Amino acid sequence: MTDRRPLLFTLAGTVATLVYFGAAEFIAGAFSAASSPLLILGQTIIPLVPTAMIKAAISVFGTNDKLALVITLVIVGAVLGGVIGRIGLHRRTLSFVLLIGLGILPVVLLLSTGGTILDSIPALGGVALGCGAYMGLIRLGEGAQPPAERSAGPDRGADIDGRPGTDRRAFFGLAAGLTAVGVAAIAAGRSASILARNAAGAVTKLVLPPPATSAPEIPAGADLSIDGLAPIMTPNEDFYRIDTALIPPAVDASSWSLRIHGMVDEEVTITMAELLDLPLEEHRVSLTCVSNEVGGDLVGNATWLGYPVRELLKRAGPTDDADMVLSTSDDGFTASTPLEVLTDDRASLLAVGMNGAPLPRDHGFPARLVVPGLYGFVSATKWVTELEVTRFADKDAYWTKRGWATHGPILVASRVDVPRAGVHVSPNDDGEIVTAGMAWAQHVGIAEVRVRIDTGEWHTAQLSEELNTDTWRQWRCAFDGLEPGTHTVTVRAVDEDGNVQISERRPAIPGSATGLHERDFTVD
Repeated sequence: MTDRRPLLFTLAGTVATLVYFGAAEFIAGAFSAASSPLLILGQTIIPLVPTAMIKAAISVFGTNDKLALVITLVIVGAVLGGVIGRIGLHRRTLSFVLLIGLGILPVVLLLSTGGTILDSIPALGGVALGCGAYMGLIRLGEGAQPPAERSAGPDRGADIDGRPGTDRRAFFGLAAGLTAVGVAAIAAGRSASILARNAAGAVTKLVLPPPATSAPEIPAGADLSIDGLAPIMTPNEDFYRIDTALIPPAVDASSWSLRIHGMVDEEVTITMAELLDLPLEEHRVSLTCVSNEVGGDLVGNATWLGYPVRELLKRAGPTDDADMVLSTSDDGFTASTPLEVLTDDRASLLAVGMNGAPLPRDHGFPARLVVPGLYGFVSATKWVTELEVTRFADKDAYWTKRGWATHGPILVASRVDVPRAGVHVSPNDDGEIVTAGMAWAQHVGIAEVRVRIDTGEWHTAQLSEELNTDTWRQWRCAFDGLEPGTHTVTVRAVDEDGNVQISERRPAIPGSATGLHERDFTVD
């Protein structure tokens, strides 16, 4: 008869790992989200991931890249657990040592970065329950084999309890049950952490003052109100989020401060109370992620409330030979921004509000940078705590150390929102097929959008009213007389400086994706 013990021991290790993750995540969800082993491992891995893999992950998963990382960690952990479980067939003591070592790895990482013993409780609890599950399963695994096929020896998988090996169904039943409990506990722990995080953000006691300078009213023609077209203003809950934090930092506004130092005449520190007493300004600015692929949705437009960064830097007095500001986040992320961009007349803000409310935690509460005209990786630092005036020759930021561009000016871009890819459409009452989308060239402005069907002539699209040169614009272009069948719509934009959107395709990293967005649709 076939010896099934290798399979049973492998399954026992895999299930034990899922139990470990489930128990640890469940405890962390109720105890402290920052003590989650999955988050600790993920936050350790992110800086080590090659740029090509980061680009691929963002391209495939978009704003779900962090969820994808957590799921990947669970899968990899389960596979490693299976390998360790298989080792237990002949080296049971070693398998327990390896399981315990795998389980306490997050504890070591946590303690090495300033965590406390109390923060280790979720992982240690998970280790205890995971090892207990492994022991219970291998007992059943031994009992599930006929006596003649069991190994002998204290460290070679001997039958611990001496019972006849007949109940294989009990093993698989327990394994399935523990797997379900482990996966459910992981989901429950993640959900509890998210709820706790949202609750913490909801009860944050930060009352924003009215702006000393308000943004102009949105003109009636700024939104073309076409079904399927992105709104001109992006709601907070729909605004894209790309950063290196698996869990957003929980920063107390009352103890937050911003330090401006480095190549300055005088170091300056400002508290939240002092910041809110300043004449805050309201500006509408679109932000764009450098990882945005052609036609992607990693771009959004919001009304920001904050204080001009140039005024804060003026207090410190940058020296003449400085050319860069290195901004640092509470979570350690850094971005390098040209000093001239932060000191010219554009609406570069130390922002505290977003669309009429305090910054959501995911978007940098209590303060972040908003800089028109630059991609976020060199400007839009969230949870910002430091501005160091320095030089590009002397300092490297988080992404520039990994080979990304240093300055990151936003290129003119556009996309097709309507019709959706692959849909069937019929002419409207006027016999037209309507196409529509968005175009942006932050801090320069969109002058023209051109649209074509298949390989035909370019047509000039109707543009929505412009909010300002720092925001995106909607466009609309109608075509009549299209024959039934499949067609391709292509769009390209021109900015106010006369720069035509680059048609040559190139990837997003290290500088910015280029190419023209197109979509196929079928006319009925």
